[in-house]
Amino acid sequence: MSAAIRVIPTELTVRDIAALIDHSLLRPELTDDDVRNGCALADRYGTWSVCVRPADVTLAAGLFALTNVTVGTVVGFPHGHSTTEAKLFETRRAIDDGAREIDMVINIGAFRSGQYGYVEDEVAEVVAVAHSANALVKVILENAYLSDEQIVEGSRLGERAGAEFIKTSTGFAPKGATVHHLLLMAGATSPKVQIKAAGGVRTLDRLLELVAIGVTRFGATATAAILDEAAVRSADSGAVPVPGPPRDEGASQPTSPPSR
Repeated sequence: MSAAIRVIPTELTVRDIAALIDHSLLRPELTDDDVRNGCALADRYGTWSVCVRPADVTLAAGLFALTNVTVGTVVGFPHGHSTTEAKLFETRRAIDDGAREIDMVINIGAFRSGQYGYVEDEVAEVVAVAHSANALVKVILENAYLSDEQIVEGSRLGERAGAEFIKTSTGFAPKGATVHHLLLMAGATSPKVQIKAAGGVRTLDRLLELVAIGVTRFGATATAAILDEAAVRSADSGAVPVPGPPRDEGASQPTSPPSR
């Protein structure tokens, strides 16, 4: 597949930037009050969505019943090693509870073992369940554990399976979103597939740098800091300029999980 041609904005308002963010509420230690406060923050800043743990979907959906903030959740999180049947159950339950965006983790071990057909079929089955309820799917590759060639194949696999987004990472691996990996993902897919960056997007400058290569959604916990900085910078002109494309950080090798 030839490199995708993606439309890159030249500037973004604070509202534009907020609409690129899935405010992440996935840390295991979060209490119910933490989730409520996180949802209130997302509502206050007008983020596109919150991405909550599966057990928190009902709570979040109730809080956002009268707002424009979308509720998303994760499936097979964070390692992707649950069975296909379990992932399908998680997807159906999440949608029934009020989720409209599903961030699913591929079976990383199966993918690294070369079982591309199995992984693609699994993604396609989750996509079919989500699409039957007008929900969308983001496929998490967990790039930290993949070679460049595997990232390219995983991106193409996600598009073939019908997912709306390809996503870099869970945020729980040794590395998150890198320019090099995102360029591989953009180059491997057509413009109809969107790209989500997660893991390490903690500043406005980093977010803008990745927008410049075609990223259209961000998983973030530093949402308030990013949007407060955007408000300061756009105070005079009403918008923040998007820089030119960043330099490719270079090829990187897959990272092995820490020993136990």
